[in-house]
Amino acid sequence: MSTIPACPRCAMENTYPDGDNYICADCAHEWPIVAAADADDETAALVKDANGNVLADGDSVVLIKDLKVKGSSITLKVGTKVKSIRLVGGDHEVDCRMDAGSFMLKACYLKKV
Repeated sequence: MSTIPACPRCAMENTYPDGDNYICADCAHEWPIVAAADADDETAALVKDANGNVLADGDSVVLIKDLKVKGSSITLKVGTKVKSIRLVGGDHEVDCRMDAGSFMLKACYLKKV
């Protein structure tokens, strides 16, 4: 018995793996081998600050290190308080607004207040 699932679109069992996807030979539908539910796992979505505290939208944080802004002469100083952060996906998890402008910051340089 095959462990390859039937096609979710046409329900035919004539499917095969190709790289990171399954492909249906009957309707040409492709879908990922890794289930999309695994990508939406709640533990992967947790953003933690430098001390390991979980951050959420609307939290206030403080910078724990001076940060130079690329392409600018601005330096964000240690101890600067940032109110009402917003969590986003990607390498820089925190979107915030300060007096110097809007910035995307890494959570490892922040401490929850």
